[in-house]
Amino acid sequence: MDIRIGQGYDVHALAEGLRLVLCGIEVEHTKGCVAHSDGDVAIHALCDALLGALALGDIGKLFPDSDAQYKGIDSTKLLSIVVDNVTERGYSISNIDLTIAMQRPKLRPHIDNMRERLAEVMHIDVDRVSVKATTTERLGFEGREEGVSATAVALLIKA
Repeated sequence: MDIRIGQGYDVHALAEGLRLVLCGIEVEHTKGCVAHSDGDVAIHALCDALLGALALGDIGKLFPDSDAQYKGIDSTKLLSIVVDNVTERGYSISNIDLTIAMQRPKLRPHIDNMRERLAEVMHIDVDRVSVKATTTERLGFEGREEGVSATAVALLIKA
């Protein structure tokens, strides 16, 4: 059995008046992510974890921000393409673990919807999708509400 693990990390600045999209779910907030796409920092980290497990580089290599076709794109579409890369190479996603770091808003009320949306896009059972949220106790750029970060780990199996 061939097992691969990948790790991903992404950061986006926050700005007033933009949409906040995390794990494919729009979250009510006064600030959103500054980005070329929809700025879904969580999905971007997850894409990097999946691509890393396959040694295919990172999300910027596959979907460069210099390419106009990705301007404002729904990041679930990017994740779907990455998942296609996983299955085309004969792998399946065993599980993913994702952590989002931001001071506000509280994400706990959205976690179940986030897990369900990611499971749907990746075509896996929701019990294989972990999404967690944390604050940074008002420390760093996340704590000052200047930005949001996400880390992800993905385990792939080829039987």
